[in-house]
Amino acid sequence: MFPEYRDLIAKLKVEDTRFARLFDAHNKLDDKITGLTNNPVTGNLDELDELKREKLRLKDEMHVILKEAAEKEGK
Repeated sequence: MFPEYRDLIAKLKVEDTRFARLFDAHNKLDDKITGLTNNPVTGNLDELDELKREKLRLKDEMHVILKEAAEKEGK
């Protein structure tokens, strides 16, 4: 995710608690979605769709933070 911001992501995970929280939540959702997708008895597809929407929302929020931080650093 966001390979062009790899160094900035590493920096923000340490220096920005909001970004770190979003990053962790995104990864946890990704793991949960993968688990549900790989499970032959996935269960509630509505739940899976909701989790995917939440993951996308977190990704969008992180992207905004990354763009703002990159602008501040002059990148």
